[in-house]
Amino acid sequence: MCLLALGFLLGILQPSSGQFPRACASSESLLRKECCPLWAGDRSPCGELSGRGSCQEILLSRAPLGPQFPFTGVDDREDWPAVFYNRTCQCNSNFMGFNCGECRFGFSGPNCANRRMLMRRSIFQLSIREKNKFLAYLNLAKHTPSQDYVIASGTYAQMNNGSTPMFRNINVYDLFVWMHYYVSHDTLLGGSSVWRDIDFAHEAPGFLPWHRLFLLLWEHEIQKITGDENFTIPYWDWRDAKGCDVCTDELMGGRHPTNPQLLSPASFFSSWQVICSLSEEYNSRQALCNATNEGPILRNPGNHDKTRTPRLPSSAEVEFCLTLTQYESGSMDKLANFSFRNTLEGFANPQTGIANMSQSSLHNALHIYMNGSMSQVQGSANDPIFILHHAFVDSIFEQWLRRHRPLREVYPAANAPIGHNREYYMVPFIPLYRNGEFFTPSRELGYDYEYLADPVDSFQDFLMPYLEQARQIWQWLVGAAVVGGIITALITGLIVLGCRKKRRGSTAETQPLLMESEDDHNLSYQSNL
Repeated sequence: MCLLALGFLLGILQPSSGQFPRACASSESLLRKECCPLWAGDRSPCGELSGRGSCQEILLSRAPLGPQFPFTGVDDREDWPAVFYNRTCQCNSNFMGFNCGECRFGFSGPNCANRRMLMRRSIFQLSIREKNKFLAYLNLAKHTPSQDYVIASGTYAQMNNGSTPMFRNINVYDLFVWMHYYVSHDTLLGGSSVWRDIDFAHEAPGFLPWHRLFLLLWEHEIQKITGDENFTIPYWDWRDAKGCDVCTDELMGGRHPTNPQLLSPASFFSSWQVICSLSEEYNSRQALCNATNEGPILRNPGNHDKTRTPRLPSSAEVEFCLTLTQYESGSMDKLANFSFRNTLEGFANPQTGIANMSQSSLHNALHIYMNGSMSQVQGSANDPIFILHHAFVDSIFEQWLRRHRPLREVYPAANAPIGHNREYYMVPFIPLYRNGEFFTPSRELGYDYEYLADPVDSFQDFLMPYLEQARQIWQWLVGAAVVGGIITALITGLIVLGCRKKRRGSTAETQPLLMESEDDHNLSYQSNL
């Protein structure tokens, strides 16, 4: 059934979203430094004629950065996306997208006015049919070309400052693998020089908001290419796990019978090819990953360096992490002590909160434990377990937000490593999103986790779309109620008047029955007997 479903789904090709909009990958757009594509609905830039948005100058954050990156003007990701574009679509109301043609997370409908709430569930709680559908969707994404987006195969300098565009097509799944590579690759300094101490999505405050957005966009793409608007990413709760519970042929692929580093041939993931996993080769060539296939997914769970990661994380370690009250602290990088972010990411001891570079715990522990494609940051998204893992990490972030209820101002506005200040646009997303926008509870973004959902909240979330619709038409509802009350009162009055007239007119007719003689009554009873 899974293969039949996949065959059907492969026939569906719809637009996807991700990184460089195809409409903005021309020399004209790069030289003008403008990315304001037409919205198909009214054929105007950013849907301006329909009030969806407008083409505007990008407002970059000028807050000071931390000292970790000592250069300026050597990396295309600095002041993202100003090297490529300084004018993009700024969307109004609940509209979103590189041309304002989509709805903001948590909204749906032709005018993006309907609230919606989706539920992410444990992969072990899915039915067989739901599991097969999830696997089919993954494989569909791996074989569906992105219609709206392309990837950069060269730096801006290699593109002759925009006059010679260097972009390539890519499938929907690998688009997200490439984005995870691009956000974390080393800075190319020319010759054989690189700067390794840089990452726009890890080792600093933006780690959790960046991956929150990454998963939302990935989930959104699956919804679009399948037409399944209710699809949600499942999560793998790895607390206290004794091994890789999801490493089976029924789920994410078992172990190969003769080569422990490969996946079982019974899983279609064994035929997948990875991309962007040869970071040292790219550095030596001073080149970007161009999404060329580089071999099969590698995975050898449990056969890793035990001195670095003795075991998978425990429930007690997660609970200690959740008790930390500071989201960020100190240098706001992997040396931060008592930082919830740094402890959850895995650079601090999950029993003390003290930074420890010799150990990999919590989030990092899962990557090390998988001992393969997952264990290298830049190419880790090649393994589909990445999605299940980060969905659960996101759920822990959600627990912390609900427990401590921080204001957005808790997220650092300045002095974080490059790319991680609150108002910095997250690399490499177009349309643009700031870090601080995703330092917010998941329900504001239209999703929840089954094991976190409160029954009362779930009932309210169920009613929310109906209440929202009622709010939009309340004037009509009140008017209808008033008119209905007046009509009801008039009808009631007419009925009462009619009854009174009828009662007066029939008094003479009923009187003889009240004056019947006693003999008549006796005859009646005798007859009945």
